[in-house]
Amino acid sequence: MRGDIMKVETTGASERTARQDKLTEKGVAASHKMAHTDSTRMKKYKSIIEKVAKERNASPAVIAGIISRESRAGAALKDGWGDHGNGFGLMQVDKRYHAIKGEWDSKEHISQGTEILLESIGQIEKKFPDWTAEQQLKGGIAAYNCGPGGVKKYESVDSSTTGQDYSNDTTARAQWYQKNW
Repeated sequence: MRGDIMKVETTGASERTARQDKLTEKGVAASHKMAHTDSTRMKKYKSIIEKVAKERNASPAVIAGIISRESRAGAALKDGWGDHGNGFGLMQVDKRYHAIKGEWDSKEHISQGTEILLESIGQIEKKFPDWTAEQQLKGGIAAYNCGPGGVKKYESVDSSTTGQDYSNDTTARAQWYQKNW
């Protein structure tokens, strides 16, 4: 994975996203609190995340950031499903666009989600070759949520994402995992 998650600029979670945890603050501080809240559950998956990251040449912190945002490390799922029955597993792979692989919390599932992430980053690298590696990484995180067509320019990278803060919130959570794992 190209780009250093610690060098990616982020504004963190929106007020709307922060309210999910009844937080009074928003931004990076809120994202960090949510990542910390998920960290106990995330520990169950740490070794799987690290294996997948090594096999796929990806950042374990970015994978953890996505798992935190997508499923709250499993806490937001019902029988492994979220998003009104469309998103599956820790990384919320959408059954409308992908053939589901593995159990909801399995290595196979995390590997599939990571592959989708890496494809999204690759699509953004092709679409925006003049962006820095860090901008492409953030754009790829946004594209994981909204597809590469939803990423139109860097200044409004989250304009088509859930909550209009997906890559900013996920980046801040990933930065927390990078520092605290």
